[in-house]
Amino acid sequence: MLDITSRVRVHVETLLAAQNDMGVCDAIQQCAPAGKPAAMSAPHLPKVAGINPAVPIPAHTVAPLSDALPPVPAAPDPGPAPSALIQDRLAGWVSDLTTLHELTERLARTGDLEGSLEELLRAGASLVGARRGLAVLEPADGLGPATTIGLGLGRADLGHIETVPRSATSFGRILDGLPEDPAGGSGGPREHADPDLLGEEDLDPRHREVAARLGFAASYAVPLSTGSSVRLGAAVWLYDEPAEPHERQRHLAGLYIRYATEHLARVLELTRTRADMATLTEELLPSRLPWIPGVQIAARHRAGPRGGGDWYDALPLPEGALGLAVGSVSGSGPGAVAAMGRLRASLRAYAVMEGEDPVAVLSDLELLLRLAEPARSATALFAYCEPAAGKLVLAGAGHCPPLVTGERRTEFVETSLSAPLGMLACWEAPSVELDAEPGETVLLYTDGLLHRTGDRMDRALSRLHAATATAPRALRTDPSSLVDHVLRVMLPEGLDGPDASGGAEDVVLLAARFE
Repeated sequence: MLDITSRVRVHVETLLAAQNDMGVCDAIQQCAPAGKPAAMSAPHLPKVAGINPAVPIPAHTVAPLSDALPPVPAAPDPGPAPSALIQDRLAGWVSDLTTLHELTERLARTGDLEGSLEELLRAGASLVGARRGLAVLEPADGLGPATTIGLGLGRADLGHIETVPRSATSFGRILDGLPEDPAGGSGGPREHADPDLLGEEDLDPRHREVAARLGFAASYAVPLSTGSSVRLGAAVWLYDEPAEPHERQRHLAGLYIRYATEHLARVLELTRTRADMATLTEELLPSRLPWIPGVQIAARHRAGPRGGGDWYDALPLPEGALGLAVGSVSGSGPGAVAAMGRLRASLRAYAVMEGEDPVAVLSDLELLLRLAEPARSATALFAYCEPAAGKLVLAGAGHCPPLVTGERRTEFVETSLSAPLGMLACWEAPSVELDAEPGETVLLYTDGLLHRTGDRMDRALSRLHAATATAPRALRTDPSSLVDHVLRVMLPEGLDGPDASGGAEDVVLLAARFE
């Protein structure tokens, strides 16, 4: 009996092995030649110890399967195929690259520091899964500018955060250049996560108070440093509940921050250059306007982002006279600003010597321009004024016509057409006389005021005429209020707004009101 049981056990094991190969058998049957019975192509069951396996075994000689065989372990789950894993990983990489591309494209469209910092905070918040944050721009070279921008935080909230000692905050330690390890570990400041601020026993009391008041329980801070290790500032994102970004979020945020800091460095350098150009331009223009009996003077000037050559001047002349001038040098940048300074200084000298004849003043200026600045051209308008008599003598070289406004009239002064300085071998144009009634104001301006409107020149001149003619009566008695009104109507977006072409030219507006 025991011998039969042993043989049955071996036979059943053989059957199980054959069952595992059933897929192979099926394939063999499917591939059997046509016309042959399926039984002919089926494999023969092996014979074990002289027993024909095709003959059924009596039921009373076979033990239950659970008793006759040991338990068969379940086959392990092979999991997804390797190709599926590769496809999923590639899909994840493509998704991450697409996200980074969209975010960097949005950042590249920002052209000022404030807009760049705001976009950096919004993109970083979406990458690390935060809702609020702040960015502190504080260049390590100390040349500025320094500013703090918040995301989802008001001015009062930023004020509360600034009351926390810098050494107690992660972004403060980054700004101060302290290592991440309080014991003085090497490596310098780097990203730092506080997953549970309120749960830290050694948290600064003021930090704990501010966190509870503003409702944030975790933070994640990163340094804003360029590839050349130049520190520009730090950014920190705040979580409403204890949390921290996982490894993938940190990796994506790190890639984005690396690009964003390089963009910030370029915008910072451009901002500094523009500020230096604006300062240089202002230093080359009159620091204050003269006081002349019988006339009130007001002026407004704003340099474009590239630095232009528009200028103005108001010069006291002998016998109580006054010289008024506006002009524009071709080109932009430091060269145009320097040429503007030389041209304005030369005009002042010529005005002192022969100011009664504006044509002679512009003729001398044109000769100097051709000799000293042969590659440049310029437009200019000079007016010799006698405030006591209300008389003006004007001459223009390719410049916009002046505008006189008062209670009875608002009209352009018909100056003779002439080429800009430096365009002809010898410049010459007749002068024009104007009698200004008491209470009337003469406006001199550069074409940048017209170009910034984005309209054609004829429509821009019509807008200037309408803005001046519709000025309230109370504003007409003060030239400073009048020029501000004209600028508000002509340029609703302000002096810093770009024109329709995407650039921004210089704007000069000079007003003289005769009493």
